[in-house]
Amino acid sequence: MERPAPPPYSIPAARHRVEEEILRSRFITTLAYAPTVEDARAFIDEMRAEFADASHNCWAYLVGQPGSTAQNGMSDDGEPHGTAGRPMLTVLLHSGVGDIVAVVTRYFGGTLLGKGGLVRAYSGGVQYALESLPTAEKVKKSQLTVLFDYSAITAVQRMLPDYATEVLEESYGVDVSYRVQMPSAQVARFRADIGDLTNGQAIVEEEEENSER
Repeated sequence: MERPAPPPYSIPAARHRVEEEILRSRFITTLAYAPTVEDARAFIDEMRAEFADASHNCWAYLVGQPGSTAQNGMSDDGEPHGTAGRPMLTVLLHSGVGDIVAVVTRYFGGTLLGKGGLVRAYSGGVQYALESLPTAEKVKKSQLTVLFDYSAITAVQRMLPDYATEVLEESYGVDVSYRVQMPSAQVARFRADIGDLTNGQAIVEEEEENSER
């Protein structure tokens, strides 16, 4: 039995930055799309380089669906333990957005905020940025190789748009072979329908899972 495809979820549609001043300290929050841990860490390194003269570049990321705890990371970057990275990650976990990384850059203004003030500043910066973050929908997609007889070409071509299908490759040999990509949620229905269309003669093979925005 095929596993059901995960539902679509919100992801950052673009990098997004907000800035605020709290007791003369300057806080710059930058959010970005991070579909992998490597992407998240590359973005963090980029922010560190951009704001190399800052007092702190604290960060947190969530890779996966909204609220997922499988691939998370965080850092206080020199702020008192638990006052930056953890509060930032908590906000991300409850944001309803997945595959997201946040870096809050601080330029110290000379006034100590205290632990409670720091927690509020770092978590508040992420919340403030999320309020105006542009988002897109991430849909899990699958790639399939479909092998069928020449007599079914026209019928198959007509049915493909019904499954939001993108044809990646076409091959014409003894049989016709299409390599296609479609939302994973459509695969089970596609298998059943193309089987009915070709009297069970079509062969459908699913490739390694893929995710697309």
